[in-house]
Amino acid sequence: MLDVTALILADHATLRRGFAMLDDAHDDPAALAAVWKGLARMLDVHAACEEEVFYPHLLQVGDDDAEDETDDAVRDHNEIRDAVRAAEQHGVGTDEWRAAVKKARVENDDHLAEEEHDALPDFRRNAPDELRARLAVQWLEWRYAHDSGAGVDTGDKDPQQYIAEHS
Repeated sequence: MLDVTALILADHATLRRGFAMLDDAHDDPAALAAVWKGLARMLDVHAACEEEVFYPHLLQVGDDDAEDETDDAVRDHNEIRDAVRAAEQHGVGTDEWRAAVKKARVENDDHLAEEEHDALPDFRRNAPDELRARLAVQWLEWRYAHDSGAGVDTGDKDPQQYIAEHS
C-alpha cells in the first residue's frame, strides 16, 4: 500500500542527504551552488506539499495534539523558508550565505525530528489506510506538478489562520 507518511519520510532522507552533500562540497563554489539550488527548491516544495496535502488531514483525523503539531510545523516551515530566502541574498560560499544555510539546516533538522516523533506517528495511529493511500497519490501528483518549484508559494503563513482555514 502506498502511504503518505512513507513518502514524507523519503523526502526527509533526501533533505538530509542534500545537507550532507553541502558538507562534501564545502570548498567548491560551483558544487555548493549546484547542490544548494536543488536543496533550496526541495525545502520549499516539501514544505508546501506538506501544507497542501498532509497537514489539512492531520487536523481532521489527528489526536488532541494535531493543532499544536500543525502550528509548530507551519512555524518551522516559515523559519526554513526565511533562511532559504536569506541565503539567496548572499553569494554562495560567503560567510553570510553559510550562516543562512546553517540556520536552514538547524531549523530543518529540528522540524524533521519533531514531525517524525509527533505528527507522523499521530497520523499513522489515527488515519485509515485508505486515506493514507489516497493522500500518497495526491502527494505524488502534487510533487510531480510542482517539483520544478514553479507555482510554489514560498511566503510565510500565519499558523493560526492556516489552522482555521483547514479545520
